[in-house]
Amino acid sequence: MLQNNLLQKVAQDRICTAIGVKVVTSNEIILLARAAGYDSVFIDMEHSVLGIENVSRLCSASLLSGITPFVRVPYECGSGFVQRVLDGGAMGIVFPHISTAEEARRAVSITKYPPKGQRSLTAALPQFDFQRISARDLIPQLDSIGSTVFIQIETKMCLENIDAIAAVEGVEVLLLGANDLSLELGILGDWEHQRFQNALETIAMAARKSGKIFGIAGLYSRPDICKHAVKELGARYVLGHLDIGLLAIAMNKNMDQLRELETKP
Repeated sequence: MLQNNLLQKVAQDRICTAIGVKVVTSNEIILLARAAGYDSVFIDMEHSVLGIENVSRLCSASLLSGITPFVRVPYECGSGFVQRVLDGGAMGIVFPHISTAEEARRAVSITKYPPKGQRSLTAALPQFDFQRISARDLIPQLDSIGSTVFIQIETKMCLENIDAIAAVEGVEVLLLGANDLSLELGILGDWEHQRFQNALETIAMAARKSGKIFGIAGLYSRPDICKHAVKELGARYVLGHLDIGLLAIAMNKNMDQLRELETKP
């Protein structure tokens, strides 16, 4: 049976933590994530040069490590591309820049098998250690817990259509894309602005009404807002930071320590 840490954590009313990967392509990043205690990995193909081979290796390493791999694909990348990402080991797809219920339905359709969608069937998948599994066993597992559909909320139109999008059968996560949404709202990075605070509450309310999971991404430097989203608004998926951001933070801290060696006593 497959394991989806996001769904398991939500069932326990706990948060699913995630680390983003966009520059490190070696399996060591997954081992470090496991050692640190992350529940999932957010592999970014939208804002990176990661290829299918890189992503598949990272997904396989994640599956072996007990960390659930989700992949953000580029906008309008096509059903064939999404198919390859799923067949490569992804346990869910993050669809960016979705703005309408019809686009959300299309996202579900290319992620799920018939009759729920139009995903093509193949054998020997990494999610099952490349073992031969009967279609009768494979399809319900992948549809229910092995192909989570994330709709990223990052356009004004998406916010306006949020209730209709949330109501789409097969959509499982409403994921705030904080940076692009604040850019579209004309308040880039102004997390205190009432428009951004209203957007948070609107997404959270839509998730509650539809029984979907509320997730947050992009608020890496604002743990106070993340805590508010979790404690008060019910967010259960939190993208902690990206690999490149964590490397920069650690390097800057290390340089501060090294510079202190030169200071006079």
